[in-house]
Amino acid sequence: MKKNLFRHRLLSRLDWYIIKKFLGTYFFSILLIVVIAVVFDYNEHIDKLSKASTHEIIFENYLNAIPYFANMFSPLFVFIAVIFFTSKLAENSEIIAMFSTGMSFKRMMVPYLVSAAVISLLTLYLGSNVIPKANVIRLNFEQRYDMKRSSRNNSDGTYNIQLEVEDGVIAYIESFQTYNMTGYRFALDKFEGKKLVSHMTARTAAYDTLSTEKYHWKIKNYMIRDLSGTVETISQGNELDTIIRFEPGDFLVKNGQQETMSSAELREYIQKQKQRGMGNIQDFEVEYHKRYAMSFASFILTIMGASLSSRKRKGGMGLSLSIGLGLSFGYILFQEVTQTFAITGSMSAFWAEWLPNVIYIPIAIFLYIKAPK
Repeated sequence: MKKNLFRHRLLSRLDWYIIKKFLGTYFFSILLIVVIAVVFDYNEHIDKLSKASTHEIIFENYLNAIPYFANMFSPLFVFIAVIFFTSKLAENSEIIAMFSTGMSFKRMMVPYLVSAAVISLLTLYLGSNVIPKANVIRLNFEQRYDMKRSSRNNSDGTYNIQLEVEDGVIAYIESFQTYNMTGYRFALDKFEGKKLVSHMTARTAAYDTLSTEKYHWKIKNYMIRDLSGTVETISQGNELDTIIRFEPGDFLVKNGQQETMSSAELREYIQKQKQRGMGNIQDFEVEYHKRYAMSFASFILTIMGASLSSRKRKGGMGLSLSIGLGLSFGYILFQEVTQTFAITGSMSAFWAEWLPNVIYIPIAIFLYIKAPK
């Protein structure tokens, strides 16, 4: 009984030992790369940052950029952390000692997967809730000081807008200018089934930004044709205040806007835009699926890293690290390529973000099966 209890406690200590090694190496690596990224970024934009106060640089820019940088480098450094500390364990014959107690490779992977789950949940939470809020402040800072890394300037306007504002109600704007929040050559069609029952045209439709009422538009030089069977009623006027259930934010998209939205907001926005027939949502879909796919990647990269580096090699960790870096950079490159396909509409956003995981899962399984041998 005492022997079994001692054995159970020994394994528990080993689990915590591996978890502390894994997470300690991971967070230390992330901290180093974030510090390096901040230093390089500061040197690159030192002329722009000289116009900002120290408080703004620290609390508005870099404190909000740190979670962004950490999540961006997370997949690569999960892999590097696993390979680095596991190779050290193998080199010091610690893994052999674990196996000599009767521990299987499968059992040894338990604390690895627990650590991967911690990192996965952390990156998902940061990406879904913390980073979007921080990005609002960070991107406002970049725009205010015209920093080169931010090409996220508001566009002057957009053209040929067509969307369903309500069931059976279609709005069309030939051009919309953001400086005065006005759309030109406006049309609004109302259908009952497939039958057109009302058709409005107007020279301009201006969104009332001062109104306390949402969806308030001012229509100028309008004409309304109401159709009832064979009877047509025409009314026209110079100005009409009306409620039309859409706003400029439904079709005006800022570069990088998807980075400032939480996952819940992204999901709601995507569903809303799809219902309205808007097609410029690829960036939003990619961002939404990317957050979940990158979080899940922690498990795949952990299994691959542990399987590659658990064996003691003559050349030390050099070979394992080289193979690991090659696979991790291949994963990141593959993800960037498929992401481009999604943005151009050649591939769905879901498959663009999850395809690298689907491809790398068999590789991880193969390395996992081969590792004990």
